[in-house]
Amino acid sequence: MKYSKLLMESKSTYLAKILQSCIASKALSSGKVLHARILRVGLFSDTFLSNNLVQLYSNCGDIVSAHQVFAKMPQRNIFSWNAILAAYCKNRNLQDACCLFLEMPERNTISLNTMISTMLRAGYERQALETYDLIMLQGVKPSHITFTTVFSACGALLDAGCGRKNHGVVIKLGLDGNIYVVNALLSMYAKCGLSGDVIRVFDDIDEPNEVTFTTMMGGLAQMNQVKEALEMFRLMLQKGVHVDSVSLSSILGVCAKGGFDERDIGLCNQSHGKQVHTLSIKLGLEGDIHLSNSKLDMYSKIGDMDSAEKVFVNMSRHSVVSWNVMIAGYGNKCNSEKAVEYLQRMQCCGYEPDDVTYINMLAACVKSGDVKTRRDIFDSMPCPNLSSWNAILSAYSQNADHEEALKMFRKMQFQYQLPDRTTLAVILSSSAELGLLEAGKQVHAASEKFGFYEDEYVSSGLINAYSKCGKMESSKNVFNKLPKVDVVCWNSMIAGFSINSQDNEAFSFFKQMRQCSFYPSEFSFTIIVSSCAKLSSLSQGRQVHAQIIKDGYEDDIFVGSSLIEMYCKCGNVDQARYFFDIMPSKNTVTWNEMIHGYAQNGYGDEAVSLYKDMITSGEKPDDITFVAVLTGCSHSALIDEGIEIFNSIQQRFEVVPKSDHYTCIIDCLSRAGRFQEVEVILDTMPCRDDPVVWEVVLSSCRIHTNLSLAKRAAEELFRLDPLNSASYVLLANMYSSLGRWEDARAVRDLMSNNRVRKDPGYSWSEYKNDIQHILENNL
Repeated sequence: MKYSKLLMESKSTYLAKILQSCIASKALSSGKVLHARILRVGLFSDTFLSNNLVQLYSNCGDIVSAHQVFAKMPQRNIFSWNAILAAYCKNRNLQDACCLFLEMPERNTISLNTMISTMLRAGYERQALETYDLIMLQGVKPSHITFTTVFSACGALLDAGCGRKNHGVVIKLGLDGNIYVVNALLSMYAKCGLSGDVIRVFDDIDEPNEVTFTTMMGGLAQMNQVKEALEMFRLMLQKGVHVDSVSLSSILGVCAKGGFDERDIGLCNQSHGKQVHTLSIKLGLEGDIHLSNSKLDMYSKIGDMDSAEKVFVNMSRHSVVSWNVMIAGYGNKCNSEKAVEYLQRMQCCGYEPDDVTYINMLAACVKSGDVKTRRDIFDSMPCPNLSSWNAILSAYSQNADHEEALKMFRKMQFQYQLPDRTTLAVILSSSAELGLLEAGKQVHAASEKFGFYEDEYVSSGLINAYSKCGKMESSKNVFNKLPKVDVVCWNSMIAGFSINSQDNEAFSFFKQMRQCSFYPSEFSFTIIVSSCAKLSSLSQGRQVHAQIIKDGYEDDIFVGSSLIEMYCKCGNVDQARYFFDIMPSKNTVTWNEMIHGYAQNGYGDEAVSLYKDMITSGEKPDDITFVAVLTGCSHSALIDEGIEIFNSIQQRFEVVPKSDHYTCIIDCLSRAGRFQEVEVILDTMPCRDDPVVWEVVLSSCRIHTNLSLAKRAAEELFRLDPLNSASYVLLANMYSSLGRWEDARAVRDLMSNNRVRKDPGYSWSEYKNDIQHILENNL
């Protein structure tokens, strides 16, 4: 009996050694033969052998056989449970793994680490932390692996509070000297943007390794401390720490990021990148494909596609990532032709484009304005994913082709691709721009169907869509039903009231936002200052300006531009110019507002002078600039200056004049009675079907009693805008002033026959007084 027992133990040991060899080499067929042998010799009740069989099937991906072995085991221990748990986790069967984890009679550190690391990889960071907290209450002792997983989850969630709490636990357990834990801790603090904590942890490390330095470089770059990240690489070299391909890839990513003051470091980011490139060759790492891809990425991101080409050509082998980086690089240079060339070469070389390839191609076409290629690329995709759909929808929306965006959204629905918050927000934006209320309502229904009815991002889009369609009550309903609102939702409501000329409501919401402890953003102030401008409410504008200074937004270029507009529209041009002069930076909008302010207040000479200053400063004028300065010339009778500026639009700035520019110069000439020049422009301009042009001509002819040109202008207006009463009234009044009563009666008869009704007059001063009273009670 004793001999038989020893023989069985000997067989068990022998079979276990062979099994472990099969596990190491993933020899499934040989393992099945051993499984049969174990059953034949009666060792199926041996727990150790069964555990090895579970591990074998798990390593070979045969989860069914692993489960069958586990289910038939007469005796299981903690290793058995951990083995089958690992099998489920390797197979990414998270639901069954969670059920099994809860069924386990006991759990140890291995069980915990297996479960939370699997949750982390699957993107369930919060659940991983909750599982960790639960098991800690059961007295399971965490290991260094536990904390690396926990800190990774905290970093992904940007949960610095949880990270700091577990940092304390690490110190208490004496694991703060473990390099793996410390590296994970560094990464967590960096992702949370806590540079002070990062530096303190790093300074306490006795012997940082290459992973530590790599983590530090990546973390500092992530916090936009590029100069410090480069200094960290120098420190790594000075300390003689081993530099590997991962370290070099990390510092190349820093060089690609740039953003530091090159005078402080001595060399620009391109030079640093080339130095790292040289170092990789010196270390014999030029054959590493991951490192080569990092070089490609660095050169393409800094716009040096010639160097990227050289690296690409010299690579011994490529990957899909290599091709994708080159396509993205040329896309960033707005060179869709080269991007398409690389896509074609990629396919000819036998590489299958992935989702990133197509998204990069779509982005390249968008930046290059290549609409046809963009659509061809999308249509060539065998099965577009959600990111690709969002990319094409965003492209159409950004290019103001909103109708095509809506068509593509319908096509997306027919292909059973579910939208996400980005999809819905893009389509809501297009619906808003087109003023399509029904489309907005349909997207609203879809947002509720797919569970986005509480999403602030989608809700702000809904508020904007209803606002643009003039449905502020619907906007209010969306806003009021939100369980949680952010400053974007408040801004959307305030903007909605503003665009619907409900400026008193805009002020009321602005006040409520502040009372609810939401700090106004630069966008909030821009909108509310614009409301002051529309209402010519200088006192309210000054109050808002004081709040802007208090909150530190006075130097914001958009807020500053709106303040200039407000002061100008309230007639305080000197205050507007004072603020304009002290602004630390200006853009085209800022210059335009000041020029337009001078023009609207009758300071034509100042408008022209500022326009010249703008050109001298290097700021390029746009369509609005020309309208503003030409308006100033017209209002101040600066005829020659106006003609000179009008002629320069195309001759000097190579901009094709638009209808507004023709209207301004015609108004300028007409006010001076230079109708011969006006008729030359009327005969040659491309926008002869614009009624505004003829309204300007008719109004000027009435002042200068130019009857022949007035009749021509009126006839054009009768053709273009037959229901507009202004043209009939102006011509009839002109005939009456000249005593031509029959002609005046004929015009009024024509007006009656065409069923044109004269609009009633309205007193702005009465309306302004009412609004002023409301504002004083709201702000």
